[in-house]
Amino acid sequence: MTIRTRFAPSPTGYLHIGGVRTALFNWLLTKRLGGQFVLRIDDTDSERNRPEALTPILEGFRWLGIQWDEGPEVGGPHTPYFQSGRLELYQKAAISLLEQGLAYPDYMTKEELDSDRKLADNQKRAYIHRGPLRDNSKDDNLIRYRKNPAPIRLRIPENKTLLVDDLICGRCVQDSNLVGDPLILRADGRALYNFASVVDDISLGITHIIRAREHLSNTYAQTVIFEALGTSMPKFAHIPVVNEPKSKKKLSKRDMAKFVTVEVRAKLNSVGFTDEEISNRDDLNPATVAYYRELGYLPEAIVNYLARLGWSLDDKTEFIPIPEMIAHFSLERVNDSPASFDPDKLFWLAGEYMKILPMDKKIAGCLPFLKRANLIQDDPNPQTRALVESIISAAGERIKLFSDIIALARPFLKSTIEIQPQAQEKFLKTPGTAEMIRSFLEKVEMANPFDSTTLDHCLHEFCREKDLKPGKLVQPIRVALTGTSVGFGLFDTFAILGRDESLARIAAAILISG
Repeated sequence: MTIRTRFAPSPTGYLHIGGVRTALFNWLLTKRLGGQFVLRIDDTDSERNRPEALTPILEGFRWLGIQWDEGPEVGGPHTPYFQSGRLELYQKAAISLLEQGLAYPDYMTKEELDSDRKLADNQKRAYIHRGPLRDNSKDDNLIRYRKNPAPIRLRIPENKTLLVDDLICGRCVQDSNLVGDPLILRADGRALYNFASVVDDISLGITHIIRAREHLSNTYAQTVIFEALGTSMPKFAHIPVVNEPKSKKKLSKRDMAKFVTVEVRAKLNSVGFTDEEISNRDDLNPATVAYYRELGYLPEAIVNYLARLGWSLDDKTEFIPIPEMIAHFSLERVNDSPASFDPDKLFWLAGEYMKILPMDKKIAGCLPFLKRANLIQDDPNPQTRALVESIISAAGERIKLFSDIIALARPFLKSTIEIQPQAQEKFLKTPGTAEMIRSFLEKVEMANPFDSTTLDHCLHEFCREKDLKPGKLVQPIRVALTGTSVGFGLFDTFAILGRDESLARIAAAILISG
């Protein structure tokens, strides 16, 4: 039997990091076993659907490299892959259950339902709905429905143990007397999630349903639907939730907003996002995939990190390239306990992937961020590309995200530098600094050739002559050249700027220091 899995997002918002992990587990298992991974869009909730949210979902998966075998924009033998285009299928299935007496129409009003719930609350008992026509004859119910369509409910059998043999959770049971009769079709013909999902899983030939643990409570009713529709049960695997960092609380967009640090906010500002956008836009939230794309994370690092959220290759390996994941992924090694999302570990892993990225790909990844920061033109000339390459090379492991290039490259790509006030006061305004820099400038002017080796020798020789510790001179010169006390090697900075620009910047700093 060929394995067929699916991921079924609802277009109600941006792609959530927890949902991506679920999709990834489906994709990895399917890839290892040589099956098909289906992307289905569950858009039956017309009140909450946001058409504009679909494109970011598809783009997010493509960016991560999680490609679906069937679904939107790909097609396949089971089109359409949108639930909104499959309503007739759900309606036929619901009527079939009504005709068999396995479902019934429910004419209770919202006020009556609310009253029953309130009564159960007052009596401190669980509310288990059983409609008045539940035990009516199927023929009478069918006649009533045809005369006056109403919501249709599934008839949950009483006094029965509902069983789910879960590939992760193990044997899960529920007393059917504690499961209310769920709505499967609204009066207007729209299907409810539990029902539409089962009908689609049957129609699409899904063999394995791998989804979040929060859906386990739905699964008991869904087993009844599978049985009522006369089909064999797929295999279920319910993945534990992803919690917030150092918390037992489920990862949520609202609470993850607090992890947007001052440094991250500055990076987002540098590529054109305002503080208001950062605070209010869903796609600039650490709980969404888009956030990491905007910051310049390598998608391979995201995939690697999400795979390790609840799954392990062994007891120590963190860095797992995608081909190795595919070769070894299995549900047997999925942990049964909730995983905790750790932004610091993800950031570390992103840096590990950036270390091994070839230079041509680093340049290709950095250029769009430099363009967005208005530091280079849309079509940079060979000289600009060469300059960017030299900056990336000098920066080395300081570039962990593509957006890191902006702060590192700005002093070299701007015609005028802006000296940070704090750095100016600390390193340029101290007594004796102007005279020290002036004397060093005289020595630098004679450096030949003007390269990092010569300048290194020049600085250390100057410090020996003046009985200075090198650090006493390095920081003021760095501030003079770049406007900041933080950056890569001073002699690489000299080399990238060149003789004329370096000497001009040091001379300007003397005036500030003086």
